[in-house]
Amino acid sequence: MKEITVDSNPSEALLKEMGATYWPTWEKEVSVFPWEFVTTETALILEGECEMTPADGSPSTTFKAGDLVVFPLGYKGTWEVKKALKKRFKHSGGNFVKCTFNRLKILINFTKSIIK
Repeated sequence: MKEITVDSNPSEALLKEMGATYWPTWEKEVSVFPWEFVTTETALILEGECEMTPADGSPSTTFKAGDLVVFPLGYKGTWEVKKALKKRFKHSGGNFVKCTFNRLKILINFTKSIIK
């Protein structure tokens, strides 16, 4: 299984280039639940702390506020949200519908920012 990657110190230039400001947000309370990624998801963790344990038993990955995390397409595992989570996210590859709706949300957020 592909591994999650964590950049604990993404540069502002990188985040700007990626357009992270316009990614939609998602929040989750402290909890534990299984998940399978049907896209490659890139997430900027705004608040909280989590641990992902892969279903295949390999070592878990921990990430926290300020981290840029990439969850690979097909990753199966269990989320453990240790501190309430808030993230911005972008989908690519994989499930066409999820990717399309995500792109639409990003476009709406970008449009709102230039109308202000």
